[in-house]
Amino acid sequence: MKYYTLYELKHHLVIVCIIFLIPVNSISQESIAINPISGQVIFDGKPDEAVWNEASVFPLIVHSPNFGAEPSERSEVMIAYNQEFLWIGARLFSEDPGNITSTSKKRDEQSRNSDQFGILLDTYDDNENALAFFTMPSGARIDYTVSNDGEGGGGGGMGSINRSWNTFWDVKTTRDEHGWYVEMRIPFSSLRFQTIDGKIKMGMILNRRISYMNETVTYPLIDPKYGFTASVKPSQAHTIEFENIEAHNPVYIAPYALGGFSSSWELNEEETEYVKKDETKLEAGLDVKYSLTSNLTLDLTVNTDFAQVEADDQQVNLTRYSLFFPEKRLFFQERSGIFNFSLGGRSDNLFYSRRIGIVDSEQVRIYGGARLTGRINKWDVGILDMQTASYGETPSENFGVARLRRQVINQNSYVGGIMTTRIGTNGNYNVAYGVDGIIRMFGDDYLDVRLAQSMETGAENKVFSSDPTFVGITWERRTDEGFAYDLNYTFTGEQMNPDVGFLRRNDIQGMGGRLQYGWIGDETSKFFSNRAIFQVRRNNRVSDGSLESMEISPGWFISTKMGLGAFVELKYMKEGGDEDFDLSDDVMVPAGEYAFTAFEARIFTPSSKPIGAMIKFEAGGFFDGNIVSVGVEPILNLSASLQLSGAYQFNNINFPDRNQSMQSHIVRASILYMYSTKLSASAFVQLNTSNEVFVGNFRLRYNPREGNDFYLVINEYRGFMVNDNAVPAPPPYYNRAILLKYTHTFRL
Repeated sequence: MKYYTLYELKHHLVIVCIIFLIPVNSISQESIAINPISGQVIFDGKPDEAVWNEASVFPLIVHSPNFGAEPSERSEVMIAYNQEFLWIGARLFSEDPGNITSTSKKRDEQSRNSDQFGILLDTYDDNENALAFFTMPSGARIDYTVSNDGEGGGGGGMGSINRSWNTFWDVKTTRDEHGWYVEMRIPFSSLRFQTIDGKIKMGMILNRRISYMNETVTYPLIDPKYGFTASVKPSQAHTIEFENIEAHNPVYIAPYALGGFSSSWELNEEETEYVKKDETKLEAGLDVKYSLTSNLTLDLTVNTDFAQVEADDQQVNLTRYSLFFPEKRLFFQERSGIFNFSLGGRSDNLFYSRRIGIVDSEQVRIYGGARLTGRINKWDVGILDMQTASYGETPSENFGVARLRRQVINQNSYVGGIMTTRIGTNGNYNVAYGVDGIIRMFGDDYLDVRLAQSMETGAENKVFSSDPTFVGITWERRTDEGFAYDLNYTFTGEQMNPDVGFLRRNDIQGMGGRLQYGWIGDETSKFFSNRAIFQVRRNNRVSDGSLESMEISPGWFISTKMGLGAFVELKYMKEGGDEDFDLSDDVMVPAGEYAFTAFEARIFTPSSKPIGAMIKFEAGGFFDGNIVSVGVEPILNLSASLQLSGAYQFNNINFPDRNQSMQSHIVRASILYMYSTKLSASAFVQLNTSNEVFVGNFRLRYNPREGNDFYLVINEYRGFMVNDNAVPAPPPYYNRAILLKYTHTFRL
């Protein structure tokens, strides 16, 4: 067990301060003043009134697949504003209107098989966060948030693009023999921004997708070397400017009422038989959204309910670590990017919102809470506080998180801090805190530094000890063209335990690296991108220095301009298990050190086609045995009203020397019918043979306008392929429920 001396601590702090103060060249650009309009826009999806002649006009140019080329179709995009709305008009011409593709009417269904048009607004002009507003020829409303400059690792492990965020805005579209047309109006009250000397600056990106050509055109011109999310990266936006906008601070009050019936079979205390329990559910609650200022929003919630949320996707755990399930509850998804604090792993984070209101996969009543997000002076601010009810042996608990970040040195560099708390009415507590910084050093090179600790009931809680500490340092070059690399080091002490976060493993330290060389095809090439990749990673346990895991994996990624892609990888791995772990009731892997090699391939068919799929294949060694794994995820866009999708995963694992084997199948299937942009119905079923369960979900949603929602939800959870001779005898189903929920939003 190692303890830092006061001298060592000061030494580390000096190094961090020097890193944050390294002079880095700042990139600046001239802003474009958007023209105000004096006349009235007839909001009908036809931007042909004379008032549009007063708007600012922006040209679009090809982002992909032929970077910098003239677009295959002509576009005219106009932006204007008045005191209440930001107006966007677009005339999206097509030489053959039969090529216009529209495959969805569902809210937030951003299908790459459809033509699209949209705008991204970096409302604080901070080069890291943005709000996106998109539509299709069907008039579907699509809005989402972008955080962390689109680089992944959003709050709670959700990723940097959060498609569940919704706000108040409108769009209308029309079509004729020349193309399709868009009018958007976005209330300034739905945008958070800062006014300085009467001026408001925002970053802006315009996007049009021409599906039949697999072509994306943008303003400004954005280099595809920045990866798949390049066209939505706030750091690539151009700054626009508004003047003399008076802030509007409305209050939205959204009460809900819920009623329904559920029936479940539960084991009795003696665990000798299942007993049926019927329950009628009548609930009511309230959400309030209040814009304290033009850049600060307060959300209040009372008796928070998530009845309309889909069930988690079934998974099979073939690792020694806990499974990660993404957040699907809307309240926790909104503005979640501000709370992101990565702990090095793909999903490891100091804040994981599913710790709130979920215990042992069961929902726990949330009495209520509050969230404050926005900007105060130069600081991005996020504060969340929630209170849950008791559940079984888990007491009523209070969960809190506070996050601060601010821009330093240049437009792409940040420093910040975070604190999370979990306090039970029984006196138990867990507190975690950390500081972090992302510094753009030069060009596309970034330095990411993170330091965190946790303190809790029953632990030694020594601040100057490495035991409750996490340290992460990464230097990376972010580009898909030419040489790219990253070198990273992480340390997680034996007592590091962020109880409001997600951490797969403590007592571990490791180093890793990635070398990559990429090519982007010119206009004459059929290939869009090629990348040769070499990755290596080794982790050792802190307590005894023994091997935890190691991987060396060369790979190759290739994609064509029509959207076909493939990735192949050869993996040499070592695993050092410090204890036995179970794969199933009959199959386990003994503790010990193992070395094995496996091959993995993934194929992506063009997403611009009505039928698409992702296919995954893996074969080779698996600890002291072997594995064959096959997965396929098809999607069929049959029309703008009907979509079918599914997934199938098969795993076959054998340990010949120990005469053990297992097979598992996961099947998912869903159907989505969209009568209009306001009314849709979906059905979703899952089968998982590893835990012998069937999960079914049906949802009918009527959304006449933003903030007003009616849901009919039917859920079914039952055994699948169960042994009829099992003791106790299995029930006909485990849980069945039918629920009705209505939410109505009032604006004051």
